[in-house]
Amino acid sequence: MQKTQSAFASFLLLAMATVSIAQDGGLELKNFDKSIRAQDDLYRFVNGSWLKKTEIPADKSNYGSFTALSDLSQLRIRQIVEMAASKQSAPGSDEQKVGDFFKSYMNEAMVNKLGAQPIASYLKAVDALETHDAIFESFGKYNAMGVGSPVAVFVGQDAKESSKYIVQMFQSGTSLPDRDYYLKDDEKSKAVQQAFKNYVVALFNAAKLENAEQAADEILALETKLAEAQVDRTTLRDVTKRYNKFPLEKISADYPCGNWDKMLSNGGLANTKEMNVATPPFFEAFAKIFKETSVDTWQTYIRFRVIDTAAPYLSKEFEDAQFELYSKTLAGVPEQKPRWKKAVDTISGGRGKGTLGEAVGKIYVQRHFTQEAKDRMDELVKNLLAAFEVSIDELEWMSSETKAKAKEKLSKFNPKIGYPTKWLDYSAFEVKPDDLLGNMLRSSKVEYMRMIDKLGKPVDREEWGMTPQTVNAYYNPAKNEIVFPAAILQPPFFDLNGPDALNYGGIGAVIGHEISHGFDDQGSQYDGDGNMINWWTDQDRNAFKSLTDRLVDQYGGYEPLPKKAVNGKLTLGENIADLSGLAIAYKAYKISRKSKKAEEYAGWNGSQLFFVGWSRVWARKYREAEMVRRLLTDPHSPSQFRANGPITNIDAFYEAFDVKEGDKLFKPKSDRIKIW
Repeated sequence: MQKTQSAFASFLLLAMATVSIAQDGGLELKNFDKSIRAQDDLYRFVNGSWLKKTEIPADKSNYGSFTALSDLSQLRIRQIVEMAASKQSAPGSDEQKVGDFFKSYMNEAMVNKLGAQPIASYLKAVDALETHDAIFESFGKYNAMGVGSPVAVFVGQDAKESSKYIVQMFQSGTSLPDRDYYLKDDEKSKAVQQAFKNYVVALFNAAKLENAEQAADEILALETKLAEAQVDRTTLRDVTKRYNKFPLEKISADYPCGNWDKMLSNGGLANTKEMNVATPPFFEAFAKIFKETSVDTWQTYIRFRVIDTAAPYLSKEFEDAQFELYSKTLAGVPEQKPRWKKAVDTISGGRGKGTLGEAVGKIYVQRHFTQEAKDRMDELVKNLLAAFEVSIDELEWMSSETKAKAKEKLSKFNPKIGYPTKWLDYSAFEVKPDDLLGNMLRSSKVEYMRMIDKLGKPVDREEWGMTPQTVNAYYNPAKNEIVFPAAILQPPFFDLNGPDALNYGGIGAVIGHEISHGFDDQGSQYDGDGNMINWWTDQDRNAFKSLTDRLVDQYGGYEPLPKKAVNGKLTLGENIADLSGLAIAYKAYKISRKSKKAEEYAGWNGSQLFFVGWSRVWARKYREAEMVRRLLTDPHSPSQFRANGPITNIDAFYEAFDVKEGDKLFKPKSDRIKIW
């Protein structure tokens, strides 16, 4: 192990050298492009040289400051899991589970030797589903296994009774990232559809199943019907349309697919009396699609879903086929990740909470997050909340009645910083060093049972939706909480030794962004207790919509690729949060400096540093296929527009850089949009 650790240390040093954008809290002047004026394009002025010289790593679809920090987090977690795998730990301990899971993932020779054997019994079980009733009832079992079906059922907070959990039902059943991939008939969409069929064929052949070509045609045809029935992403943003609480009797009558009681019972949800149906139009159409589709086709579909779910944890031919579709075709990634990265992401939660994310997160925090950083973040959050309150008072378009309600909600925000106060218990999760797929399925079952066990209990307000090692942040409207994991609390977002201006332009704007989500077009429909309720006057809501409609138009005019524009409606919530969060962060910065000496650093004054700090965190490059995918699916605007879009509406930017008419980022004062 000593040799491995030494090699790892060398690799860590090499990796650190490649992510200087994330590791130096000072200004990386070599990343600037001085041939571009800040007044014309702040994003490329700050990041232009970095954009020119940086190559996207071969195993990634995009690369920037967020991914550089994620790489660092990944390296740190690798050290933790390799250490756990190198020693004998007490059976049943978190260390044993982390180490044995890593061993099971890294034993590639065994995985390849087993081939399709780990899924043989699951595929055989599909043969017994000989009726529509049996097919429908099986969906509950597959949901509990982590195998997707058209009927996605989960447990979450009741949007209008936020102190309670309720069973939720959501449209599902398709494999490609968005319904448009199925429904468009342009050349690129047809190529994706063919790639999907090739994928199905490859999986069926690898599993030694017959009639692979026919299966591919049937599955694409069925998923296309499901895609036609699905509610589009822009409509799905409307929280009021997603709230439809029905008794089970009505659901059974309106969507006559089969025995809903049995289907839910098979997923551990016996005695369910009511559900929130997020997408009624889908389930109305699905009830017809379900009955019109033959049992044989549904069996073929379920077999595919089982193999697709298991593919990353099976032999090389399965793994390669999945990479070819989901990474190479859909995101433009030329090379697969090294196996250790896949193992670390699966354990740690590259996206999500992983199989043992909080077990390794606990060690991550001990090693890489200080109380000093937490205290400083407490101060920043406090200052941002105070600045937001001042801004509410200053709004010209909002009545005093609605302002009072807005401030009441603001006073009830719950900030969470760094790491959870209560860690997840993994005692129910059995991990074996020689059973990768079994480990994955047992993890899925444990997490599913953890979720459904919430029913009938008080809402757990200490629970986190991300691990501490995740480079991200979020706002949860049902809990009215803003959450900042430890891994984002480092340069370029946050530096204990850096200028205040850079910190407020970086993590300060992230804090402001998450606060602003509580007051964006959807978050503003929840009160301070997390209940979906209208606390606005009609006049104020109309004034708010007029402002947000202008923001829709602004971002809808941006084209990151020729003839492919940003969807201003899909990205509205994030664009509101970027604009308002940045404006509030600047206000908080100026308030924090009132009794302090004016900042100057590397020839920049404090106001200029603030906007430079904002722009540099958005340094990012995308592969074209990934950009296409994001334009369809991502509620965030591409990074260049996140950097430049908000500042055109903020007077302080004009003052900081003396922006005048004729400059490319200039917008007449009467056209500038101020929401919060």
